[in-house]
Amino acid sequence: MIFSKANKSITLIDRFLNLVDESVLTFKEGVKNYLYNSTESFKNNLQHLANLELESDSIRKEIEHTLYTQSLMPQLRGDIMKLLEEMDNIIDLSKKNLFQFDVEMPLIPSSLINDFLKLTQISASAAESVIPAAKSYFNDPSSVNDKIHRVYFYEKETDVLADMIRRKVFREMPELKLAEKFHLRYFTLHIENISDNAEKVADLLTIMAIKRMV
Repeated sequence: MIFSKANKSITLIDRFLNLVDESVLTFKEGVKNYLYNSTESFKNNLQHLANLELESDSIRKEIEHTLYTQSLMPQLRGDIMKLLEEMDNIIDLSKKNLFQFDVEMPLIPSSLINDFLKLTQISASAAESVIPAAKSYFNDPSSVNDKIHRVYFYEKETDVLADMIRRKVFREMPELKLAEKFHLRYFTLHIENISDNAEKVADLLTIMAIKRMV
């Protein structure tokens, strides 16, 4: 490990990144449970995401305290805290967006269930792909770019599928009211936000990796 004197911080960061990964998995499972009316499982997903958010906030504060009080990695500290902030946004979005399903209870036509499932899977894949890239920054920065190409691939695929769903809703489903169409559009955007934020992390990691290697 490059940062041999910062093992505690690296361990905490690894735990934090695992929580990000778990939040994305929970979001993905939560959307699936909502679409299939698995009410009890969906409620459990909501509670689990709320718990993950609390735990991640606590660990992030501990990481920040450790980095500053022990004067660890001063030349990289700002970049690391920015990375953690952007990764934390993925957890926040996962929780916020799943809670929107609970609050607004969108009516997803049966003909769109598979499309919404696939959209969720692909958007989540972008976020899941950024986790190993973030971890590699701390032990093998030269491999970061090899890992983040998946993030960009899944982000683009998410955009394509979301556009296809919106076109289907507005052009091929006259039985839906305009308000229902807007609601469905709104929730495709919720799901897309996960991959969009993963792309932001990938952009940040690209710059951070270059700075580590110069």
